Amino acid sequence: MSVVVVLHEPQDLVNIAHVVRALKNFGFRDLRLVNPREYDAYRVEGIAHQTQDILARVQRFETLEAALADCIHVTGFTARGRSAKRNLQRPRAAAAEIVERAGAGPVALVFGREDKGLTNEALDRCHRVVTIPASPAYPSLNLAHAVVLMLYELALARGDEATPFKPPRRQAGPARVEDLERLCADVEQALRLIEFFKTRDVDGVMRTVREVMHRAPLDEREVKLLRAMAIEVVKYAERLARPGVHVDR
Repeated sequence: MSVVVVLHEPQDLVNIAHVVRALKNFGFRDLRLVNPREYDAYRVEGIAHQTQDILARVQRFETLEAALADCIHVTGFTARGRSAKRNLQRPRAAAAEIVERAGAGPVALVFGREDKGLTNEALDRCHRVVTIPASPAYPSLNLAHAVVLMLYELALARGDEATPFKPPRRQAGPARVEDLERLCADVEQALRLIEFFKTRDVDGVMRTVREVMHRAPLDEREVKLLRAMAIEVVKYAERLARPGVHVDR
């Protein structure tokens, strides 16, 4: 999937760095800069660490026309409503279309400069115009934030949400009934030794403990850990009860 982020006349090097980082975060590779006020790959890499592969592919252009020349679909982003007729989209709908088209050739996401956004002339070159929904009282997003939001939508449209979570370092099977019963016995013994039931109903408390355990549900490792905690409470209380034994608290 060939997706190109185009920054038209970006003014802030830090924003460029955050865009580079976002590209790396979401698995995209191509950034084109149109007449940036400043650009220093070394300084950008100092802000967006471990992005040398992205920076090696950055292209610079004098004009937006040149930056978009090889693209088959262009989506522009603006926070301002325009009176001119446009093919308007929201980010999610735009992402679905971009993913569909990106297999046939480069697809461009065009973002304007921080203080003015995209001009009408720049938007004229866009097949679609996207406005990210935000509070009408303060609709203008930071440049890098807008890029992050759209790349996230593209990642979802690409199917990244289906990526499984990293499995735990050590797998553990579900706890057996006998394991839970031992845990309940250990917890009850520990609570008795600290006189927790002095003013509480034993059956009511332990019934609640069981409900919590069943709601979880606990696996074998978790049961072992909780049992070890309860057993240590018992051992500690027994040490305190021995004559002449001092235990640091």
